[in-house]
Amino acid sequence: MELSQLRVEIEQLFEAPIEEVRERGRPIFEEFKRQLNEGRIRAAEPLRERWIVNAWVKKGVLLGFRIGALTDYSINEQFRFSDKDTYPLKALDGVRQGIRIVPGGTAIRDGAYIAPGVVIMPPSYINVGAYVDEGTMVDSHVLIGSCAQIGKRVHVSAGAQIGGVLEPPGAWPVIIEDEVLVGGQCGIFEGTIVKRRAVLGAGVILTRSTPVYDLVHERIYRSGREAPLVIPEGAVVVPGARPAPGEFALAHGLAITTPVIVKYRDVRTDWHTALEEILRVS
Repeated sequence: MELSQLRVEIEQLFEAPIEEVRERGRPIFEEFKRQLNEGRIRAAEPLRERWIVNAWVKKGVLLGFRIGALTDYSINEQFRFSDKDTYPLKALDGVRQGIRIVPGGTAIRDGAYIAPGVVIMPPSYINVGAYVDEGTMVDSHVLIGSCAQIGKRVHVSAGAQIGGVLEPPGAWPVIIEDEVLVGGQCGIFEGTIVKRRAVLGAGVILTRSTPVYDLVHERIYRSGREAPLVIPEGAVVVPGARPAPGEFALAHGLAITTPVIVKYRDVRTDWHTALEEILRVS
């Protein structure tokens, strides 16, 4: 099915009564999911120097939950689970596809795209609609949420949480561009965009309500009403603190955590992060 026709079908089904959706929606959804699995369609995609959100793709993902039947996928009495039959575990052929999934409890939901050269350490979870591009390392205890977009040669360090965004369909997903280093125990949520080659130090938390203080350019980055929080290209971000407002906070020396850009990526930073390449080929 042509992409334009698929989009029209998904948009129409999303607005249709549930009886009509269940009657004729399954073949259209399966074609939609096939293209999602192959990376042909994405919840968000780059267009020259900016990103666009494909709300219709998110509608297609949501459609799968509407038409799916709750199914028992239990292996035995000790390992029981159930989910919508539209989103089983993703069928992967790691050797043929060039994807390395180390044993130990990783789960990838059907409808996620995993590119060749990706390495996934256990246990990790990648949700429907996510897009993980070539050469990326997903370390242990990592969550990549629904519709999150992860670029090429990214390192998502152990314990990092990349939030998922499905509703409303037009909302920004989390976007991590190429060659970003996401430090351990980071949390990136609510449609944040991290531009190319940025480095997030361990423990950095980014949300729509998070102001980010740039010590280099003496600026404060915030999200707008309909605009995401954007971390600039090459920024090196570490956890910081700012004084909490009010006399009580002043009297008790209280502070609020906030991310701080302390520098921009240079040759020395690249030398340190180049060590990550060893993990991809070893």
